[in-house]
Amino acid sequence: MIDQRLLEAVWEHDELAELDQAARRLALRALIGQFVGREDISAEVNELADLIDGFGSLTGLMADDAVTDILVNGPHEVWCERNGTLQRADQRLNAEELMRLVDRMLVRANARADVSKPIASGRLPDGSRIHVALPPIAPSGPLVAIRKFRPQLLTIDDLVAEGMVSSHEAEGLTSLVCSRTSILISGATGTGKTTLLNALLGRVGSDERVVTVEETPELRPSCPHWASLVARDPNVEGGGAVSLMTLVRAALRMRPDRVVVGEVRGDEALSALSAFSTGHEGSMVTLHAHSPVDALERMVSLALSGGSGASEGSLRRQVRSAFGAVVHLRRERGGIRRVAAIEDVT
Repeated sequence: MIDQRLLEAVWEHDELAELDQAARRLALRALIGQFVGREDISAEVNELADLIDGFGSLTGLMADDAVTDILVNGPHEVWCERNGTLQRADQRLNAEELMRLVDRMLVRANARADVSKPIASGRLPDGSRIHVALPPIAPSGPLVAIRKFRPQLLTIDDLVAEGMVSSHEAEGLTSLVCSRTSILISGATGTGKTTLLNALLGRVGSDERVVTVEETPELRPSCPHWASLVARDPNVEGGGAVSLMTLVRAALRMRPDRVVVGEVRGDEALSALSAFSTGHEGSMVTLHAHSPVDALERMVSLALSGGSGASEGSLRRQVRSAFGAVVHLRRERGGIRRVAAIEDVT
């Protein structure tokens, strides 16, 4: 825990905020030297630098590649998912430190939360997603959920090595991509849908243009020709929002060979179905579902919310003609993620 005297001294020096990180570290070293009576003050400098420029007490977890999720349940309680297992973390934050950290992360994510709008989501500069809920809707203190992403892209071969797919399944999935079969990837939260989608897009050839549509930018495909569209929330005045449905329609005007929707959640499903049924074979989407059958039914339900006036039976036929295969993922005990089924849509 940082000495309160040091914290107070730092907050009194507003000019520190105007320095770049390297200069700020030097200034912190000089400032701390006035309070700490020893030559080696690296620990204090690093801790204060992490508090100002990093993630405070969460810096170690953010730097740990084995950690995929960080969950803060108010002051004094931090959990993380490490190597697929949820566990209590050693890190501790007091109420004041937690609020400062939340404010700082939301600024970096270009998001805002206060009493009038106690829920906020955003993307941190390193690509991590952050979700925050503040009192009074979180009575025990701010709730923070950070979803991290691997710094390196995984190929199909990497997924075989990790045991997520078998060699036979990898060959089948590669064949589906190369034959331009439209694929619906389903599974629960944290089952690896985005990881698999990224890997599959790596099999797309250089003669094809891929346009991705996402609510939060998570896809980083290694295919040669890729363009990205990302939705936008309304600003503080309530304007400026750009929906996934709007982006899917925009994607169709950008000469795509394949359209990829990172996660279908609402009425954008209807636009995606139209895209897949009008000459954009080999397109892909992901959605939350408990089974391949449930995935198809959920796609129908989401398309119905688009308000096109089409009957449920018509949309069900459209779903079955739009997709050639459903790839379903599950998460087993111990956090192991596996392909549970690859089913043809007939």
